[in-house]
Amino acid sequence: MPVESVFSQLEALLPQVQKPVQYVGGELNSVVRDWDAAEVRWALMYPDAYEVGVPNQGVQILYEILNEREGVLAERTYAVWADLERLMREHGVPQFTVDAHRPVGAFDVLGISFASEMGYTNMLTALDLARIPLHAADRTGDHPIVLAGGHSAFNPEPVADFLDAVVLGDGEEIALAITEVIREWKREGRPGGRDGLLLRLAAGGGVYVPRFYDVSYLPDGRIEGYRPNRPGVPWTVAKHTVMDLDNWPYPKNPIVPLAESVHERYSVEIFRGCTRGCRFCQAGMITRPVRERSKDTVERMVEQGVRSSGFQEVGLLSLSSADHSEIAEIAKGLADRYEGTNTGLSLPSTRVDAFNIDLANELTRNGRRSGLTFAPEGGSERMRRVINKMVTEEDLIRTVTAAYAAGWRQVKLYFMCGLPTEEDADVLAIADLAKAVIRTGREVTGRSDIRCTVSIGGFVPKPQTPFQWAGQTPAEVVDSRLAKLRAELRSDRRYGKSIGLRYHEGSPSIVEGLLSRGDRRVGRVIEEVWRDGGRFDGWSEHFSYERWVACAERALVGEPVDLDWYTVRERDRDEVLPWDHLDAGLDRDWLWQDWQDALHGEESVEVDDCRWSPCYDCGVCPSMGTEIQIGPSDPSRVLPLSVV
Repeated sequence: MPVESVFSQLEALLPQVQKPVQYVGGELNSVVRDWDAAEVRWALMYPDAYEVGVPNQGVQILYEILNEREGVLAERTYAVWADLERLMREHGVPQFTVDAHRPVGAFDVLGISFASEMGYTNMLTALDLARIPLHAADRTGDHPIVLAGGHSAFNPEPVADFLDAVVLGDGEEIALAITEVIREWKREGRPGGRDGLLLRLAAGGGVYVPRFYDVSYLPDGRIEGYRPNRPGVPWTVAKHTVMDLDNWPYPKNPIVPLAESVHERYSVEIFRGCTRGCRFCQAGMITRPVRERSKDTVERMVEQGVRSSGFQEVGLLSLSSADHSEIAEIAKGLADRYEGTNTGLSLPSTRVDAFNIDLANELTRNGRRSGLTFAPEGGSERMRRVINKMVTEEDLIRTVTAAYAAGWRQVKLYFMCGLPTEEDADVLAIADLAKAVIRTGREVTGRSDIRCTVSIGGFVPKPQTPFQWAGQTPAEVVDSRLAKLRAELRSDRRYGKSIGLRYHEGSPSIVEGLLSRGDRRVGRVIEEVWRDGGRFDGWSEHFSYERWVACAERALVGEPVDLDWYTVRERDRDEVLPWDHLDAGLDRDWLWQDWQDALHGEESVEVDDCRWSPCYDCGVCPSMGTEIQIGPSDPSRVLPLSVV
């Protein structure tokens, strides 16, 4: 049956809300397809505000891929702000897509991309507004399949009760495979109903259906184990890895937002994965192996993307973009191509040991030199050994010396507070580094207008990393160390005014830690917080630590677990972790040994980048059937696998 747009109802409400333009759609390169001509219909959601969600690469890529497919339709939806939520409830307007303003509840699939756990309450708002039962067990064949992906999906257990299905890893190929399963199931007359479709998705091993797995607990609160409760459902579910990125040159036609967004640029992912081995970095662990896009593909993507969007900035994105084997050629080629135009190039934050003045000059050939961002992560060299971020103070000073000498005036340094084994002295060492940077800049340039901004985030142990067993540093300890650092920076009049300090308090990190390493019992906490008014928890002005603490106490009453149990408690080697039945390819024994190496402190064993050294046997390539790709368009440049 035709599904009508709700825009006529919505339009009357828009004059009463802030930033109404974010809800009207009609952006350049957005797509509206014929509902009746589609056999499979996806609503794709980024569970945050439009301004944050619209540039998201994952959603844009799937949006294009699905809409290119015959008989398939994909539209986008985002979290609505509280003012519009209230009006939608008052006037009976359901959660809608921004493309054609169709009700989300009418689609076959609601695909939600979680880059952060702090969007979980926004998901519940969207489900409720869409009139989709919050709990998967309460849904019928009339409701969409609620499917989650993204980095946070590598431990979906805290939201397992709300999800029908979960996909781990790269989404391009599996989204199309899921589409074909749904298409076939519908053509056959929907045999088995909703459960029949979910069984088809789960049986292939590529989709995790949480309610097809029972979890049991030990008397002390730890997990005893996970067990499939349906025949044909695999014991473990593995991630998906796209092996030839040159075959997936998306997005080709990026959406150009009407409202202001956090990133207004054309972004091209020049490679996926990272094998630097930073022990805190979930993204680097779960996206292995490294797979590069070829120089030619990157150049073609940039040409197409800029032409179709009109963006004046091109972002060359990855976890460590300066590590691309052809980054110098890519940067020079693009700089030559766009010299004299309004198009500029940018890289995300650069590793200190990968920075190159020639590269930086190419990237800024068409633009002004605003600032450079480096991420030492740890304040002291001891701390950097613990996290396997092997950057010395000499490396940093040598790099900023080159930058200041080449004309830069501002440097931003990113650190974390609350890392395993951290002490006050490790955090205070950040002040020494910042002062050394300012002192170096003044000496090199002879100028006094040198600036350094120190930005500090709270460390959160993440699943599928060597730190997944670590106890999280209590919020009050993090806040105390940050206060000491602030006092140290302000106490020195020679440098205090030249060093800016930005930091996050420890309490949001504790909540993120609860959500990142929680199990299914944490779902009660999330729902309690949502019913208590929790929304947009990733925004400091909307986040309430007190609400989360109170709701955790109520939701977990009678259980042998509490907020501290999930966060500051260190795990033992043999403890069953909530994500142990979800396979990112990483060998558990290897992760444990790397955790033990980290705890050795001064004697911590460094893990090299396996692109340029022998394989250190993390397990990903042999278990996933993958391999490192350097310049994937040239098969002769695929690195061989040679285990130490």
